[in-house]
Amino acid sequence: MPLSLDEVRRIAQLARIGVSDAEARAVQAQLNDIFELIGRMQKVDTEGVEPMSHAHGSALRLREDKITEGDQREQFQSVAPQVEAGLYLVPKVIE
Repeated sequence: MPLSLDEVRRIAQLARIGVSDAEARAVQAQLNDIFELIGRMQKVDTEGVEPMSHAHGSALRLREDKITEGDQREQFQSVAPQVEAGLYLVPKVIE
């Protein structure tokens, strides 16, 4: 179902987008092309096609879960203005 020029103008108005007549005609053509593509895709026979969670069916290469850096918390907190029990203290900003 193609969009009319008035419908494109109405959509632009609802979106608070100012469009000239030439822009409205260009957008109308683009939207109608998109709707035509959607219509063609809906007609494709997908009977027997198993749903996929991802477009790539391959498995991911996983890396070993290992620690690559040492604990530097003491070093980082040594330059903080206020620290207590390993936590950074910040000024209260909401009453």
